[in-house]
Amino acid sequence: MPSLRVGRREIEYALQRSSTATERRITVTPGHVEVLALADDDEAAIAGFLERKRQWLYTTLKDMEAALERRHAVPRFMTGSKIPYRGRKMPLTVRRTDAERASVTYRNGFHVDLPEWAGEDTDTLVASELRHWLRQRARQDAEATARRVAGLFDLRPRSIRTADSVHGWGSCGPEGNILINWHLVFAPRRVMDYVVTHELAHLRHRSHGREFWSLLATLMPDYDTPKGWLERNGASLDADFLQLG
Repeated sequence: MPSLRVGRREIEYALQRSSTATERRITVTPGHVEVLALADDDEAAIAGFLERKRQWLYTTLKDMEAALERRHAVPRFMTGSKIPYRGRKMPLTVRRTDAERASVTYRNGFHVDLPEWAGEDTDTLVASELRHWLRQRARQDAEATARRVAGLFDLRPRSIRTADSVHGWGSCGPEGNILINWHLVFAPRRVMDYVVTHELAHLRHRSHGREFWSLLATLMPDYDTPKGWLERNGASLDADFLQLG
């Protein structure tokens, strides 16, 4: 592999030639430098181009390596990262936009658009936007399940909210206010359905007696499956990876 010496540093690069390119280009990614040359470039033309780009290449590599050293251990909120959602690890794409604020959309994965003012160290902002989006989606999922069950069985809570701290995975207060742990958004959707339905059943039966479990079986005949999943995997439903900065 050819190389370019800059001071005491030997910078290796991959050389590619293109018959369609109209200008030479250097692409720098972590651990890799690629030089794109024109199809008819001879060694002198390439050497002259690299000489003109010598300082830029050295500075760019140095800045990139410094940024890598500043990264948080895991996870990094960058394109290619995986974000847990509804029992799966979904890909993250981080993009730049000319909008005034950051935004999150979901379509076969998470897309976070960042405004220009976000700067270079974007981990904290991306984590914050993802956390806000996931909390909203957890509330929407819980409310949708509650509406469906209420419509079928006339079990109507006074309110349903999501929160960080809930005793267990959910709770149903004496006045019919239901709280759901928003971390359930990381579990398969059926697990969220189970917890919400479980708490709705407490509107009619406060204790976990025979009548309660009989009602729950009527509301959700296969509740044993998501219940078992939660017992086995509940400890892994942690949002600490979103705590940065």
